[in-house]
Amino acid sequence: MASLHIQHPITDLATWKAAFAGFAEQRQQAGVLSESVRHPVGDDRFVVIDLEFSTADQASAFLRFLQTVVWASNQASPALAGTPDAKILESVDVAAETSR
Repeated sequence: MASLHIQHPITDLATWKAAFAGFAEQRQQAGVLSESVRHPVGDDRFVVIDLEFSTADQASAFLRFLQTVVWASNQASPALAGTPDAKILESVDVAAETSR
């Protein structure tokens, strides 16, 4: 499993949510298995998104789509404020370490 972890400031949560919803089909086609959207307590002008994929290659491909299509267009990302910070994460098996 691989996660695409994204965080960035936004100008308006309702506008951002509508834009995010508008790309649901693209997320499904890209292989997103699950998604989580959060914001800091008391701060609805910042979002943290985690998208789960089967492979890091799928996560990388979707990140390129976001960078070249979504984030590159004010129309496609109307509430985006600033540059998103995105990382592809992989799980760490800590079970072996705790059994020593």
